[in-house]
Amino acid sequence: MSRLVAITGATGFVGPHLVAALARRGWKIRLLVRRWSPLPSLAGIEADMVLGDVSDEAALGRLVAGADTIIHAAGLIKARKPSDFMAVNRDGTALLSALAPETMVILLSSLAARESHLSPYAASKRAAEGVVASRSGPWLAVRAPAIYGPGDRETLAYFRAVARGFAPRPKLPNARLSLIHVADLAEALAHAVERPPPASVYEIDDGREGGYGYDDMATAAGAAMGRIARSLAIPRIVMDGIAWMNGIGHALGGPVQILTPGKVAEIFHSDWTVHDRRLAAAIGLAARYDLAGGFADTVLWYRRHGWL
Repeated sequence: MSRLVAITGATGFVGPHLVAALARRGWKIRLLVRRWSPLPSLAGIEADMVLGDVSDEAALGRLVAGADTIIHAAGLIKARKPSDFMAVNRDGTALLSALAPETMVILLSSLAARESHLSPYAASKRAAEGVVASRSGPWLAVRAPAIYGPGDRETLAYFRAVARGFAPRPKLPNARLSLIHVADLAEALAHAVERPPPASVYEIDDGREGGYGYDDMATAAGAAMGRIARSLAIPRIVMDGIAWMNGIGHALGGPVQILTPGKVAEIFHSDWTVHDRRLAAAIGLAARYDLAGGFADTVLWYRRHGWL
């Protein structure tokens, strides 16, 4: 009989790639979705659907019933109020964990959790890790760095800037960051489902020791788009000003923006490189995409879908 994996966050950016990776391995899949609607990103994949969100105890109960593994990939990355991050990222994890105390839970976390003092988002991801680490059943948490690839709307603005000849970056000397293509992240999580390593908090990236500088990103993005992009260093005071204006907009009921004071603090942290490669070693993962190949794949997808 097919094994069953229950997944939250399946309709987000990472979710469809994760579902596809598990479907290729023959897993039976059950997804938590917030609305009944066609899911073009999951076309051709058979899956059971449960209507609800991470605050809906009844829906979560139906999601995890009989599951062999739970992958908790749902999470809030932008919010109107700082407290919203804890309500979703920590409390949703706690509710899910409590409903399946002996089932393997794999939490998709963020490298931001390593620096939990920087922002409400980072603090909420660290708190979610604490929730799964305190459970009686099997668990692991996977801290992802910056994720890019087909379907990513958050990184799209960067590529659109490069298309105009500019590669924006924080004005921060010697900053380094790790990256991972979404397909490689999905493969890492699928490998962890198949061969779970010992319970722990792990980090994952594309295998590049020391990560990348923003000049590396500009070069790779320019090559993928067939043009030279000039580096545009943005001072922190400028981003702080935009974040302050966004906060006013949030208070007045405007659209939720990702750039807040907490996000600015994250951006101006100089070391977002992976320090721990135990997970890749344990599951035998070699990333398919380096930065140049990954950015080329991403730009090709954007162009095919009319995003660039």
